[in-house]
Amino acid sequence: MDSSAFNGTEATNTENHDSEIKHICVVGAGPVGLGAVKIVKDAPEFKEGKWTVTAFEARDNLGGIWYPAPADADPPLTALYDSLTTNTPHPLMSYTSYPCAPETPLYPPASTVLAYLHDYAKTFDLLPHICFNTGVASMHWDSSTQKWDITVTGGETHQFDLVLIANGHYRVPRIPATKGLDAWRAQGKVTHSAWYRRPEGYTGKIIVIGGGYSGMDVASETRPFAKEVIHSITGAPHEDEDGGKFKRRGRVAEYLDASEGKVVFEDGTTESGIDNVILATGYQFNFPFLSEPEVVPSLPAQVPPIPPTLHNTTYHIFPLAKHLFPLTTSYPPSSLAFLGLPLRVAPLPLAEIQTQAALKVFTDPSTLDVEKEAQALRARYESFRSVKGDNEVAIADAWFRFGFKEQFDYRDELYEFVGTEYRIPKWERELFEQKDLLREKCRELERRGEAEAWLRGVGSGTDPVQEWADFMWKVLQGTDHTKS
Repeated sequence: MDSSAFNGTEATNTENHDSEIKHICVVGAGPVGLGAVKIVKDAPEFKEGKWTVTAFEARDNLGGIWYPAPADADPPLTALYDSLTTNTPHPLMSYTSYPCAPETPLYPPASTVLAYLHDYAKTFDLLPHICFNTGVASMHWDSSTQKWDITVTGGETHQFDLVLIANGHYRVPRIPATKGLDAWRAQGKVTHSAWYRRPEGYTGKIIVIGGGYSGMDVASETRPFAKEVIHSITGAPHEDEDGGKFKRRGRVAEYLDASEGKVVFEDGTTESGIDNVILATGYQFNFPFLSEPEVVPSLPAQVPPIPPTLHNTTYHIFPLAKHLFPLTTSYPPSSLAFLGLPLRVAPLPLAEIQTQAALKVFTDPSTLDVEKEAQALRARYESFRSVKGDNEVAIADAWFRFGFKEQFDYRDELYEFVGTEYRIPKWERELFEQKDLLREKCRELERRGEAEAWLRGVGSGTDPVQEWADFMWKVLQGTDHTKS
């Protein structure tokens, strides 16, 4: 649905409100937002005409980060680079309700993921509920109506009973505060991986900062084209490869003279003659449509106590019960949910169960035990504080960085909360822990030209979930299932 087609039938405007119907807003039509719309549509209340759902998407089509765009905006509309593939095998990252097609490569390219999202939207008839070219400009709680006033980029304001925020968190780059970096930026020698698209333009001596998936990909891709690549990773050993054309170093302690291209690392060693710096240093949590008094852009005071207002530190959003619901006093926690904030997780299945949890609390706010959730937040804070000390930024930075076990425990807790018997199977937990090794095994099959033969027919049987699980184990073990 284009913005011009939005006539308010999906939501109430500020002058016309039907108290019998509850209106739900989803901010964003990326992977998480699509999952949210689908889950709302599955609800009995929606099918009975008691709920409506409207998603506002600022771009002209769905897909979020998987929808390509040139790197000509500041920041770019997406951080998607040309060679990007998933870093998680699709049987572990796809929507629980919608597996990928048979024979899909385990780590599909972005174009395959985007096609999958379009198929998902078409299969579950989500497009009529999405307003494209319509971003959310602002949202404020109206205490007199007990609703959210949502103003969109066209200037119209509509009221919603529940808002599900799914605008993603890979848009606004995080630039480290390393000494001397600003001078390098002033000379045009620094870019962030958000602007990276392809390696051919990097022919000089470059340094890639960051050891995440983007940093690893950029460092690897630029090696054939650059005169020299230095990959700076916190805690990395001092290593040289390819006759010194590729170097692995620890964290940069300071950027020295930009004209000399000189940096010093934490171990005291230096490098000179660097032409370009590519920062693969992550992204900020950014919600430009939220402002005070609903959200305060600052670090909260040290816990305890739990602050009565919601804070966006750009590293985390705090305090959120179940990583979803604001524990605030100025508006009901049941009226707002932040979807997809945890990092290093499988976001699509998480979006589905998080939305189910949000709808449960929206339907019956008493199901959210506020005091119990506050205790859980205090306990989590103290666990981080025991490691990070009084460094509030470090605590905030660690807040949503889930470990392998934690993400699955969290999802299972949500399954229990909504009252379903489903629990994540053991094989899924075990395979997720080996996903990086599995990725290398798949790349080896591609190098040998065997990947297509191995994939033939996988997922086309009566139990595709189990087929994919068996296939992933066989790839890890190097057992050619085509000969069994």
